[in-house]
Amino acid sequence: MINLREVVETNEMISKENLDVRTITLGISLLDCIDSDLKRLNEKIYQKIYEASKDLVETGEKIARDFGIPIVNKRISVTPIALIGGAACKSEEDFVAIAKTLDKVAHEVGVNFIGGYSALVCKGMTMADELLIRSIPKALSVTERVCSSINLGSTRTGINMDAVKLMGEIVKETAEYTKDNDSLGCAKLVVFCNAPDDNPFMAGAFHGVTEADKIINVGVSGPGVVKTALSKVRGENFEVLCETIKKTAFKVTRVGQLVAQEASRRLGVPFGIVDLSLAPTPAIGDSVADILCEIGLEYAGAPGTTAALALLNDQVKKGGVMASSYVGGLSGAFIPVSEDQGMINAVEAGALTLEKLEAMTCVCSVGLDMVVVPGDTSAATLSGMIADEMAIGMVNQKTTAVRVIPAIGKKVGDRVEFGGLLGHAPVMAINPYSCEAFVNRGGRIPAPIHSFKN
Repeated sequence: MINLREVVETNEMISKENLDVRTITLGISLLDCIDSDLKRLNEKIYQKIYEASKDLVETGEKIARDFGIPIVNKRISVTPIALIGGAACKSEEDFVAIAKTLDKVAHEVGVNFIGGYSALVCKGMTMADELLIRSIPKALSVTERVCSSINLGSTRTGINMDAVKLMGEIVKETAEYTKDNDSLGCAKLVVFCNAPDDNPFMAGAFHGVTEADKIINVGVSGPGVVKTALSKVRGENFEVLCETIKKTAFKVTRVGQLVAQEASRRLGVPFGIVDLSLAPTPAIGDSVADILCEIGLEYAGAPGTTAALALLNDQVKKGGVMASSYVGGLSGAFIPVSEDQGMINAVEAGALTLEKLEAMTCVCSVGLDMVVVPGDTSAATLSGMIADEMAIGMVNQKTTAVRVIPAIGKKVGDRVEFGGLLGHAPVMAINPYSCEAFVNRGGRIPAPIHSFKN
């Protein structure tokens, strides 16, 4: 049983080491909202989300006050809108209308993001899937809080290269639509391989069709806590290092478990999972890259970085699964560039390149996350980056993702400012050679041989 003594143990982590619960995310099924009439559909979506989430923000704030645990974000995820809008939406503008409804209700209930403007196209696209995907640039430019995600591949099905090609074009178009704001729309758009149904983090959260009508998922954080713990065992061997990470991850996850159960009780919504990912912020001392340096690297990106990240990711999971019976989502270590000051420093020092980042994604929770590239990067090159990450996820039976921002009007070495948790980032150099003939082939890359397990 979790009790308040365990919370008291974490007081110093909260006050001095940036420990927080990054998000309480309420997942809501919209399957019962499906209607062939667009107006009625939007009315049903608004009403279902409003009634389910009207107390979410207030409840989160009360839990934070009662237990002294910072809860940074309160969010909503919904069933992929391509499924919900298929019967009513006959044009891109119809889907944009749904995005506006999502944004309106998100504003009214006070959440900071709502995820699920999504499509699952790992094997093929329906007409509704394609319409939603093509509507993304407009939808993200006319809304503030809507996040979009597209699943392009899986270990079981392979990679939908037609969708990969299309998403390179959509990312580029989204950047153009929001170019007056440092192409911010791309920060709310992510593509996945093996996307999880219960991810509480944005921009990739959606409510999977196998989930309950409503569910509470919680994402914890704590890079600063892990770094501080490791600073006390400098020079010790790997056994001591691993034990320290595991014990720290256990304590962090227990905090998330407490908050998740309390939110579930107060809202009358079933508890889903705790995602124990180490999610950095732009705050000094709240960096996954700094943990890697504490392990023994001069900068993230130095030789040994992939091994150090693999060690960190594994020990975080081993500690977390002992603290909660329901660990899910992504769970591990995020390595976004713009949201991690240590990663930014490594890029600016020349220690971290896109190629090294890609290698690191083989052993971390996600993939190329919040990476800014020059605005003149071609759509085909963006598709190639996406295809590479999808292949890593497919072959390694893990979740990988790409959230890339081609900052219009920016060149290598420039900086873009997003603000808040999205932070700022330097524009990184990208391989200049073309992959256009590859991404234009069309069709699917087949699933790997180890996918055939029955």
